[in-house]
Amino acid sequence: MSIETITDVHLVGSIGLDTVDEVFATAGPLLGRRLRRIPDGEPGPRRLWVSFQYPLLRSSPFLRPDPSGALRKTSGFPLLCLAEGVDGDDVSFSELGYAREARGSYLDFVAARQRGTIAPGVRFQVCLPTPMSVIYAFCTARDVVAIERAYEKAMAREVKMICAAIPHQDLCIQWDVCHDMILWDGQPQDQFPLVKASRNEITQRLARICTAVSDDVELGFHLCYGDFGGKHFFDPVTARHLVDVSNALATHVKHKIAYIHLPVPAARATDDFFAPMRDFKLAPETTIYLGLVHAADGAEGTKKRIALAQKFVPKFGIATECGFARARKPDLVKNLLAIHAACSDEP
Repeated sequence: MSIETITDVHLVGSIGLDTVDEVFATAGPLLGRRLRRIPDGEPGPRRLWVSFQYPLLRSSPFLRPDPSGALRKTSGFPLLCLAEGVDGDDVSFSELGYAREARGSYLDFVAARQRGTIAPGVRFQVCLPTPMSVIYAFCTARDVVAIERAYEKAMAREVKMICAAIPHQDLCIQWDVCHDMILWDGQPQDQFPLVKASRNEITQRLARICTAVSDDVELGFHLCYGDFGGKHFFDPVTARHLVDVSNALATHVKHKIAYIHLPVPAARATDDFFAPMRDFKLAPETTIYLGLVHAADGAEGTKKRIALAQKFVPKFGIATECGFARARKPDLVKNLLAIHAACSDEP
């Protein structure tokens, strides 16, 4: 396989342009049929990923800022705990906002497709954080289990609302697996509590949240090491843990998995990093997307990484490591999109 045969491009989620229409009008014509699906770019408050959920958590009558004054290390938000006198079984959440955002953006998607901006057959991609990624970021260790349990129920309801509102042949749901991935990796960190965070428990969570996705809706996963300030919390040393999570998903998720996306830090792109990818045990219909696109060395560097990865993975599509809205201005965003196009061919 040569780099000229790369025909699949994946946009991880956040794009960093000002409006949904601008995302569709920019990425759609540039990437055409290279895209199997397209996200709305997560504009507005969703640009900061799970921080979009903090006001909802903060406004809950069941939660309060932790009396210790503990703060989230990255954002500085006060960590939240159960309110005084609240039992964990009492906690519930209202609409999370993802279904409402998806319904509005889907109308823009349909209009763009009718204009010919988006190629026929491309799906509308809705990206959702895992409940663990939300609650383990913003809540205190002693209460994360109870709060996550309630939040997972609310997220399942959001997924069902999305599936009810958007025609299934047009829909893809992607789970963003970040804080779960960092805990699975096991490198030293002080960002997230080590509570019910064994690999088996993480796998059970990931399998469970997929049950709300309708059988005929496309399902994908983005494995992530964070992007706060445009940087990972830490880089994966090799792809070993990424491959192990992928194989666990293939084994335990009952829903057909359309794709799994893996980050590839530019500095780690070596034979040693890619070697564990020989151990993928995925279904034939599951596409692998590798985060090989980096702005720092552009199309030339990306093509070198593609050639290196092809020694270990016979077929894959390309992407960036993560969404590229945070800490990235429009000129850089458009450059990243252009690198995707320069390193792939229209199928």
